[in-house]
Amino acid sequence: MLKMDSHIHSEYSPDSSSRIDDILKVAKKENIDIIAISDHNTVDGTSEVIEKTRNTDILAIPSIEISSTQGHILGFGCEENIPRDLTPEDTIDRIHDLGGLAIIPHPYCFYRHGLLHNTDYRNLKIDAIETKNARFIIGYCNHKAEKLSKKENLPSLGASDSHYFKFVGDCYSLIESEKDIDSVMKSIKKGKTKACGKGTSNVLLSKYLFEKKVLKKFD
Repeated sequence: MLKMDSHIHSEYSPDSSSRIDDILKVAKKENIDIIAISDHNTVDGTSEVIEKTRNTDILAIPSIEISSTQGHILGFGCEENIPRDLTPEDTIDRIHDLGGLAIIPHPYCFYRHGLLHNTDYRNLKIDAIETKNARFIIGYCNHKAEKLSKKENLPSLGASDSHYFKFVGDCYSLIESEKDIDSVMKSIKKGKTKACGKGTSNVLLSKYLFEKKVLKKFD
C-alpha cells in the first residue's frame, strides 16, 4: 500500500504561500509516496512539482482544483488548465476529455464551495470523493461524504487540503497501486483506496492564519 496526499495547495493558489520545496520536505518526512499539487484554477504548481520530483522517491500526479459554477472539482491527472465558471457537467466533461478523474473535494462543505451542497450527485459523472478532508475531520461534512461513498460505491479518498506546507499529510489515502501515474489512476477508479488521517489542528491553523494576516499587513 502506498501513501498519497491528493489535494495540496502551493503558492500558485491565491490563498496559499507554500513553496513546492517546503511541501516536498514535509512529504518526505511524513513518508508520503504520492502527492498532487491541486491549485486553484492553474496547473503551474503541477508543472513545477513534476519537474522537481523527477528521479526522486516521490511520485507527483498532475492535478488542478477547478471552480465550477456550483462548486469545486479536482481534475486529477490533468496537465492542462480547464476554464473556471463552467457548469459542473461541462467541467467534468473537460476533465474526462483530458484523461483525468473528476474528484469532488469537501463535497458538502457549503462555506468552501462543496459541489454536492448545491448539486445532485446523480446528475454527475463523478469518479471519486473526499471522505476525509483534514480541514473538516470531525462533523457533518466528512460524515455525509462517507455515507454517500458507501451508498453509491464511490471511491473514497483522504487529503490534507493543505494551504500551509506544515499540514501536508494530515489526511491521506492508502492506495493499492504500482508507483506510476497510470496505475494510480486505475486504482482510484477501482476503489482500491482507504481514507486515513487526522484533522488539522485548529490551534496551528489559527496561528498560521493570524501570522499570514499580520505579515500581509506589513508587506
